Amino acid sequence: MTRMPAVFLGHGNPMNTLEHNVYTDAWHELGQSLPRPRAVLAVSAHWYTRGVGVTAMAQPRTIHDFSGFPPELFAVEYPAPGDPQLATEVAGLVGAAAESGPVGLDDSWGLDHGTWSVLAHVYPDADVPVVQLSIDGTRDPDWHWDLASLLAPLRDDGVLVLGSGNIVHNLGRISWGSNQPADWNLRFDEHVRDALDADDRHALTHYLDHPDGALACPTPEHYLPALYVAALREADEPISTVVAGYDVGSLSMRSFRVG
Repeated sequence: MTRMPAVFLGHGNPMNTLEHNVYTDAWHELGQSLPRPRAVLAVSAHWYTRGVGVTAMAQPRTIHDFSGFPPELFAVEYPAPGDPQLATEVAGLVGAAAESGPVGLDDSWGLDHGTWSVLAHVYPDADVPVVQLSIDGTRDPDWHWDLASLLAPLRDDGVLVLGSGNIVHNLGRISWGSNQPADWNLRFDEHVRDALDADDRHALTHYLDHPDGALACPTPEHYLPALYVAALREADEPISTVVAGYDVGSLSMRSFRVG
């Protein structure tokens, strides 16, 4: 079986679900260029938990985990099936991590907008099974990198590992209507781009050491999904930009692909 790539998508505004722009067009083209996966394992910024969970239901619900958006967005359903067998496989792989703690097979969460807002463009027919892996908010970035590396065998079993977040995500510094990045946004985004190209684990996991790190990532949940993809890069494996850009001054829309 062909080794599946792993991808990180900067999902940005949930309204991207309904819009057609440079980012959504790139996500759609990505879906057309990828080998057909057996399933998607999504790591979304919007399932941030204590401990590790993995969705194990056969038919995950579409979660509208936001407010203040138009009714058309709340009406969106993404009825992709789940994959309970894959959930059990993931729990076994992740549970093998030293001191990872128990992995919960979850039957209550579903697919949040970090997952379905991008998959609505990558796989618009919702015909690829999707499982979500939660982000343990009690752990540091190096722990997440090590945990992510345990998912590597899934790539050889037809599973597309998808990280969804934003490399720069500061909602407190939004400049509505602006596509021009703040200086600190630009500097940090380019720093992460260079660290990805160099496969520099230390720079990627110690992102808060960068002078703009705390401003670019005041909370970690949107940044950490990028580590779940970067950690899966094999030695000398190519890494490429899917699309890059900025939104509302304080978001980076950078998306990248490993493999």
